[in-house]
Amino acid sequence: MIARVQPLTRTRAVRGPFDYRLRADQTEIGVGSLLRIPFGGRRTLGVVVELAQRSDVAPERLAEPDGVLDTSLPAELVALAGWMAREYCSTPARALGLLLAPGATAGARAKRALVAELTPAGGDALRESSRLSERQRATLARLERQGPTVAAELGTPALRRLESRGLVSLTSRIQPRRPARHAVGSTSATAPELTEDQKRVLAPVLEALAAAGADPASQSTGEGQAPDGRRFLLHGVTGSGKTEVYLQAVAATLAAGRSAIVLVPEIVLTPQALGRFEARFGEVVAVLHSSLSQGQRYDEWRRLAAGAAKVCVGPRSAVFAPLADIGLIVVDEEHESSYKHEGDPRYDARHVAEHRAQAHGAVLLLGSATPRPESVLATTRLRLPSRVDHRPMPPVEVLDMRTQHHPLHPETRMALADLRRSAGKAIVLLNRRGWSNFLSCRACGHVWSCPNCEVALVLHRGGSFLACHHCGHREAVPGRCGVCASVSVARHGAGTERIEHELREALGETGFPIFRLDADSTALHQRAGTLARFAAARSGVLVGTQMVAKGHDFPDVSLGVVVDADQTLRFPDFRAEERTFALVTQLAGRAGRGDRGGRVLVQTLAPDARSIVFASHHDSDGFIADELGHRRALNYPPFSSLIRIVCSAHEEPEARAAATALHAQIAPPAATVLGPAPLFRLRGRARSQLVIKAGDRPAAIAAVGEAVDRIAPRVARRGVNVSVDVDPQ
Repeated sequence: MIARVQPLTRTRAVRGPFDYRLRADQTEIGVGSLLRIPFGGRRTLGVVVELAQRSDVAPERLAEPDGVLDTSLPAELVALAGWMAREYCSTPARALGLLLAPGATAGARAKRALVAELTPAGGDALRESSRLSERQRATLARLERQGPTVAAELGTPALRRLESRGLVSLTSRIQPRRPARHAVGSTSATAPELTEDQKRVLAPVLEALAAAGADPASQSTGEGQAPDGRRFLLHGVTGSGKTEVYLQAVAATLAAGRSAIVLVPEIVLTPQALGRFEARFGEVVAVLHSSLSQGQRYDEWRRLAAGAAKVCVGPRSAVFAPLADIGLIVVDEEHESSYKHEGDPRYDARHVAEHRAQAHGAVLLLGSATPRPESVLATTRLRLPSRVDHRPMPPVEVLDMRTQHHPLHPETRMALADLRRSAGKAIVLLNRRGWSNFLSCRACGHVWSCPNCEVALVLHRGGSFLACHHCGHREAVPGRCGVCASVSVARHGAGTERIEHELREALGETGFPIFRLDADSTALHQRAGTLARFAAARSGVLVGTQMVAKGHDFPDVSLGVVVDADQTLRFPDFRAEERTFALVTQLAGRAGRGDRGGRVLVQTLAPDARSIVFASHHDSDGFIADELGHRRALNYPPFSSLIRIVCSAHEEPEARAAATALHAQIAPPAATVLGPAPLFRLRGRARSQLVIKAGDRPAAIAAVGEAVDRIAPRVARRGVNVSVDVDPQ
């Protein structure tokens, strides 16, 4: 038997798979097995992607695998890795690296422990006046009370003596490393009565689930679009009960004996979602995300692969959950750009979810209050037009900041002061961390910039440093200009750190706590705790970056504030209006869910921007129609597909030459190739980019992939890296 193995190497120059001869006793090796193999004069790891009866190479010339690791990849995920490599112009090895069990390449294993359990004889001895010391009696009583217990907790030597008398049994068992649970928001084990709107949107989803389960032939592994009638967009205003629709759809999926994946856009939202699904479905729910320990992720992955867990909840990477017979994939807050992976392959979890749903004959359910224009055109839209409690959406007031010099408008300061007096809660959003955007010298105009990237350094006053948010470079806050020696150093702009300071000065902290939630204020694993403390507080303010606007359900928040709402409009991106509309609308949706009602203040230098005007009227339909008109006129997605190629090198001429060579090699039909164009220096490397705008997406991807495969290995010898981003965000 021949195993065709893909070595797990990062280089594009190595293109497998390669044939290895299997011994007669290696019958456990199959598609997805993780092997130790000799390769290129060294030992490495590889994944079996195919089994064959014969090879084009003589058997005696083929090497044999050195060994088999415990963890294997389901065959469906091996096929998914191949699709990802083609779809995102990457390599199978890089795609497989994303899909393997966490820690598999590092030799991760299940944790085993010695477990003590009371025997019938031990129970009899405990009830009789047998010869037991007080410590032995206490040990047996504890085992009777709490059941099987890890021996180390009770003292292994003492348990060995009890074992020798037949009073306890000691066995080695797998000890699952379960992630900690955080209670954020309300959870209920009982399904509430659905509103008429919820019943109406749930009905076609349940019909599609029933049809998918009754039609095994529909579970195709082919490529292309998912069948019509199985892709839904749940377009509901904030607070309209989309999560309950997800829960009921998952319940129907489990009742049909199938499994489900539920994606959320941020790790910080995972505890809230996990709590709701665990309360409803219990131990069949698993979680996957990067802030868990490697052991926890490995054990959760194994639970999913073994079928002990049937529902996977988590952010982007949970789309790769090793579940069999998937019946439903939910993508909550589907408009979020965080579903796009930044490393190679630069996959979009929404697109991968669509592909997996098609491969399993499953239903794909996207949800958002501010859906992408692409999703509106490509799916069946289900509407939830009002909140579950029929409360009105909060009024939105646009505050013109063009004549203001303080980061908080006077109206905002008054509203926060009133809120403090009434012991209410507010969320303040500023999508920029740090204290000030940049520093400059008033005398000579010098701006403090990153030595590795062509960007200004951001002031973080709390730690007294300047930082680059791209490469992580830090340096001390300057006392004088290094160019002209002037001590006149000016600070420009405001970030969440400064807004927090302004709020503390204006409102005080006694009895009115202020919480900050951004990448600087809390570590990844502590953010759920910050949200839980804000939820439990009687009053206070939560200030932070865009993560405070995503999917949170705090019924007692009555005031929402967006600071510098037009910030995203200044980016040279055709999605700038879409992102601004989504950010303002999502933050507005956090307010007014309780008895106090709500109010939203939007501070902006562009009060007439169409995205802000539409958001202030909660007019999602109007914005989508207007945005689709602009996209159609300019032939932007969803009316075309974009592919970006970035060449980076230590010197600008090398990067530009590689991009020019690629331009000459790419000739997809019905496409326009733009560039090369320079990009700002990043992490010490000059960059040059090409952008392909194509009407025929598969042909463009194939043309780009072939060109990159031809040129990338050659330019790599000159220190040039080539990266491809299909559907760049």
